[in-house]
Amino acid sequence: MTGYILVVNAGSSSLKVALLGAGRQPVATFALADWDGSADHAELTRFLAGPGRQATAVAHRVVHGGNRFSGPVVIDDGVLAALRELTTLAPLHQPRALAGIAATSAALPGRPAVACFDTAFHASLPPAARLYALPGSWTRQFGLRRFGFHGLSHAYAAGRAAELAGGLPPGSRMVSCHLGAGASLAAITDGRSVDTTMGFTPLEGLVMATRSGSVDPGLLTWLLTDGRLTVAEVAAGLEHSAGLAGLSGLPSGDVLDVQRAAAAGDQAARLALEVYVHRLRREIAAMTAALGGLDVLLFTGGIGEHNDAVRSAAAAGLGYLGVRLDPARNRASADAEISHPEAAVRSFVITAREDLEMAAQTRALLAGG
Repeated sequence: MTGYILVVNAGSSSLKVALLGAGRQPVATFALADWDGSADHAELTRFLAGPGRQATAVAHRVVHGGNRFSGPVVIDDGVLAALRELTTLAPLHQPRALAGIAATSAALPGRPAVACFDTAFHASLPPAARLYALPGSWTRQFGLRRFGFHGLSHAYAAGRAAELAGGLPPGSRMVSCHLGAGASLAAITDGRSVDTTMGFTPLEGLVMATRSGSVDPGLLTWLLTDGRLTVAEVAAGLEHSAGLAGLSGLPSGDVLDVQRAAAAGDQAARLALEVYVHRLRREIAAMTAALGGLDVLLFTGGIGEHNDAVRSAAAAGLGYLGVRLDPARNRASADAEISHPEAAVRSFVITAREDLEMAAQTRALLAGG
């Protein structure tokens, strides 16, 4: 399929829109750092009526596809109804994706729209990595499983790293680290996800900016017993007041703020970084175990791309796996190899380009590929 693809990436509080042609660079872009979630936002409407009108199709990032969607799908009334039903699994993101769909449908009638799912890349997880050891009746009744997230980012980064490597032999074992305010790892072989750190929701796994990552479920049931905390209080705390924010006492949980505070002598901030890096190293090793070894390590996402100190700290504890970064190379923040020439594992920093992955998926689907 030729023509321009309008890529709509609705976050929990932000909105990014890009008009993509055949090249890697967008023809036009639009962004709202603090989006109110309204489909009729005035600035968005103006963009869609201007550059956006060149689009021949629209690609929407949708965080959760549940058990139903294992790949991109053309949006129709049935798909919209299914996406609304999945809102309880991604309450911060799903309504925003639906608002983005409503906005482009109103402004660009007749253009095909495609939902591209963050969970779809992990639909290939084998049962051993996919299932929770829960009562079977719960799993069957509620469709419980580990879904995984950041799939669009992991899929793009894995392909881009293979390009930068000049091609990888079949069976190459790769760990992709998407590190941002939300963070997850994926164990990938031959372009397929075989394990990941996020699970049924985006709370599982790594320590994040304001999200806790994995917590003993017994701790949570204890907090919910005898009126210690309400369900709403636990949910809000795990999502918005935990992670680096909870450990450091800095409300944003932004890793740069925590690093600055630690450098100034703040002991809570220093400990927060130690916990963050400890969990990151531990989970990289776990993904490596799922693969049976490691050939490629890649970093992407806002922190993964731009924070060489985090990359260096993570790699410093992974020498036994063959990971070794070159200090000069590690200062890169765009697509580049950052491993030491003598390292057994090749390491890369990859610019996150979910927009390119979404455009490619949309073109392939609409072309019948």
